[in-house]
Amino acid sequence: MKPPIGRDTKLCMSLSGRPGNAGSRLHNRLYELLELDYIYKSFSTTDLPAAIGGVRALGIRGCAISMPFKEAVIPLIDRLEPSAQAIESVNTIVNDDGVLVGHNTDYIAAQTLLAQRGIDPATPFLLRGSGGMARAVVAALRDSGFVDGTIVARNEEAGRRLAEEYGYQWCPDLPEQGASLLINVTPLGMEGPDSAALAFPESLIDTCTIAFDVVALPPETPFLRAARARGKTVISGAEVIVLQAIEQFVLYTGIRPSPAQVREAVLFAHGPATAEALALPAR
Repeated sequence: MKPPIGRDTKLCMSLSGRPGNAGSRLHNRLYELLELDYIYKSFSTTDLPAAIGGVRALGIRGCAISMPFKEAVIPLIDRLEPSAQAIESVNTIVNDDGVLVGHNTDYIAAQTLLAQRGIDPATPFLLRGSGGMARAVVAALRDSGFVDGTIVARNEEAGRRLAEEYGYQWCPDLPEQGASLLINVTPLGMEGPDSAALAFPESLIDTCTIAFDVVALPPETPFLRAARARGKTVISGAEVIVLQAIEQFVLYTGIRPSPAQVREAVLFAHGPATAEALALPAR
């Protein structure tokens, strides 16, 4: 049985511009299954330095970092592990006795999903976005051998820098001709003001073969619905968020849950569609 909450309970948390419930449900369910004296809570903030100061001062064990804080948090922590240093983006902070260490598990998740789908690295891609998560996905693409890609970003400075750093092309607007692999790494389609937005026009979805959307809430964005209706291969943000969350869980607790435990937690937090997509065993 999981210990009751008390003075020795370790707190883990997340910071996001638009916090949701799935991460908290996943982590807390795993704590229950593994009988760990931890609790997880999601937060937002308008004062990032104060929030990170609180992580340090209160001894919060771990903190997941989501948009729009993944790059802004770097000057506020003590050091970066190679996964974060290589892409200048942090999605996980581990508090080791007051020393805040930055990691990036988004990169691991993106690379894993590309490999699981068996996507040929010769496949040309079109990626929309230039923030911290975009950097993680672009790095995963490069390190997986993808050589033919275009970064679409209205922010010329960020878009050009990202494209040039990883050896890809940049353009400010979506081209008329798409690519076999379309990747959305923007808030388009996310719950909130952009929930009805289609990340790519139907003309580009018609001609693609794989649709990859990192937006996790809702699990089925307008982009993914349109792609699935056309029989395209789909990679969802819900899958990304689960895989990266498991790596965070391991960093915080030092314990890797079994595939069956992950499946039960995913079913609890995200529902059967995500568990099926991840091909997690029932036992």
